[in-house]
Amino acid sequence: MATQVSTRYWSGLLLLTLCFLSCASGGDGVATTTATAIRRWKQETKRHLNKLNKPAVKSIKSPDGDIIDCVNVSHQPSFDHPLFRNHTIQARPSFHPEAQYDESKLASKLSSSSQKKQSSKQISQLWHKNGRCPENTIPIRRTKEEDVLRATSLKSYGKKKHRTIPFPLSSDPDLINENGHEHAISYVEGDDYYGAKATMNVWNPQIQQSNEFSLSQLWILGGSFGDDLNSIEAGWQVSPDLYGDSNTRLFTYWTSDSYQATGCYNLLCSGFIQINNEIAMGASISPISDYRGSQYDISILVWKDPKEGNWWMQFGEKHVLGYWPSFLFSYLADSASMIEWGGEIVNTVADGDHTSTQMGSGHFPGEGFGKASYFRNIQIVDSSNNLRSPKGIETYTEESSCYDVQNDQNGDWGNYFYYGGPGKNPNCP
Repeated sequence: MATQVSTRYWSGLLLLTLCFLSCASGGDGVATTTATAIRRWKQETKRHLNKLNKPAVKSIKSPDGDIIDCVNVSHQPSFDHPLFRNHTIQARPSFHPEAQYDESKLASKLSSSSQKKQSSKQISQLWHKNGRCPENTIPIRRTKEEDVLRATSLKSYGKKKHRTIPFPLSSDPDLINENGHEHAISYVEGDDYYGAKATMNVWNPQIQQSNEFSLSQLWILGGSFGDDLNSIEAGWQVSPDLYGDSNTRLFTYWTSDSYQATGCYNLLCSGFIQINNEIAMGASISPISDYRGSQYDISILVWKDPKEGNWWMQFGEKHVLGYWPSFLFSYLADSASMIEWGGEIVNTVADGDHTSTQMGSGHFPGEGFGKASYFRNIQIVDSSNNLRSPKGIETYTEESSCYDVQNDQNGDWGNYFYYGGPGKNPNCP
């Protein structure tokens, strides 16, 4: 898979090399110019890797081939940017949202149910099998040369394309499904939101084309769906183009200008400040849910610290990972205006055919527990820093015959929904 994905960049280098060889006999000036371009390209790639891969206190080889570097917390990538040079790391959030559900009791209750086998406590990351990072360091997935080579350019590495947010039907129809992105989501809007939480089961959807992806996440949104959109995103994804394999991985993303110049995945640029030494952004999640078998899920909470104003992220019930400083944003410096939960895929297939890239489990929501993907106990954080059930939940999908979403509510799961689908099928040609 990784070899196929890197074709674009390697082809460019090959063309430069061929040009160098063919032009050498036609003029020393042309040959020298081409050789200089190749040398500069290699130097820029090396500089970019050196910028991303900080000196490690300890390095851990993960069973999936990743290298996890344990980097001093004050040396993480965010502090390369001038905006952060005088920033004092906030060691912990000033406030934590008051919970509506006790997840540990809920998981125990579901474990004893004959219908719902829940094993969320067993989820971890593969690299944990071979070691842990010491105190005062954070784990960072090492970026390899082949990772960068799969990108269309150094500038685009680690970034999403413009306007990948799902647009509800009330939004500009010209922006819907731009760049082949398709969604199946639940969302709320029309209030001031200070965070969101959800528990989602984890799958390993199949990807048809190496430059497509499939993810499940929550979105914290502020501003309009034009060029000034602010977004904080977190969840799990399968992205061969970004990671070089088809593993299911924890990820985050942020942007303050609708994916134009700001933001990136994980720790691939200045932005998110990590304080946790146990969870690595972009690292593989294990185990994965089985169709008709055991279901494994993760909980993600993102909330705004009412004292400091930073946006914090928590993974599971104990891992407070870090925060996005409020000065990164314009609209989200105050509050969010929309929250979204659900799935997203990229459809790059041309000629009128639809990709067979799966969303979630690859099965439609009507199949229910153990077969379809779910988000359960979806909540928002209100102005009083309380977690509560959202009001006025709506759903949205571009093509329900390809990927769909169905909301519901009960006592154990609160507000929840099933979502996803197989993509190409007899009703989605």
